[in-house]
Amino acid sequence: MNTKLTLRLDDHLIESAKEYSARTGKSVSKIVSDFFVIIKNEKLNDSSSITPTVQSLKGILKDSKFSEKDRG
Repeated sequence: MNTKLTLRLDDHLIESAKEYSARTGKSVSKIVSDFFVIIKNEKLNDSSSITPTVQSLKGILKDSKFSEKDRG
């Protein structure tokens, strides 16, 4: 489902986006959409760089009584 999104941007950015749109043949909406996909993929890649074993241990000591001194 497509939903309308209103963005408030500097006039110069809008003009640059329109020029880029004309050069590439992509609509400004498609350019913004592609950018959001890149952001989403970067977020997914960040979390996947942690192995499943390490991910399962993440936060396990959150409520423990260990302190920084116990680290050694």
